[in-house]
Amino acid sequence: MPGPVVRQTVGMRNTTISIDGQDVPGVISLPASGSGPGVIVIQEWWGLVPHIVDVTQRLAAEGFVALAVDHYRGAETTEPDEAQKLMLGLDIAQIADDLAAAADDLVARPEVTGETVSVIGFCMGGGLALLAPTISDRIRCATAFYPAMPWPQYAPDWSRYAGKSANVHKALSDEPGNGPAIAEYADAIAASGGSVDVFDYPDSVHAFFNDARPEVYQEANSALAWERTLDFLRSCAG
Repeated sequence: MPGPVVRQTVGMRNTTISIDGQDVPGVISLPASGSGPGVIVIQEWWGLVPHIVDVTQRLAAEGFVALAVDHYRGAETTEPDEAQKLMLGLDIAQIADDLAAAADDLVARPEVTGETVSVIGFCMGGGLALLAPTISDRIRCATAFYPAMPWPQYAPDWSRYAGKSANVHKALSDEPGNGPAIAEYADAIAASGGSVDVFDYPDSVHAFFNDARPEVYQEANSALAWERTLDFLRSCAG
């Protein structure tokens, strides 16, 4: 599997976030200006792999301070069976703690402007991104790429979306499986006083944004989704 093109235009460094008394590893990327709105980036089921690090750098190149927490605590894989085991083994309560701590960490950093942050996630991370605004009032907006929500304990309190926003970028290939849940959750967000937009992409396949995986990457769909994402994140930072 070829690696992604890593962008070297911004500062990226390893970091740690204090979560439940432990120092949890992560990465943070800073814009050339040195400051900007905060965004949490949530990994796919593979782990905190180079593609996710690259997403933090892409966001930093657009003026954001982007932080990704290692939810697997060091584990990563390229094997789908192992990735599924890692994903299903997650404790959603622990992930909620991770995301709340990441939001607090970002807001406390002098490089971050504003008192709230946004979150973006992919696949597994997309499902967790939708959860994020329900667990911290510091998280105002969520962008979910082809979200997966496979955990029995996944039960967000959608009422906490009042005054918050979500964008969902669906993959057509996911429609038979996750499509009904995405529609149900979007309705719940709207009913709770939040705003939500669900975008469809022609002939799209799961993971179409992942340019480290040429077998699924779709350049046109990826570019449109990224343009929409940047517009959304900038509106959230305003």
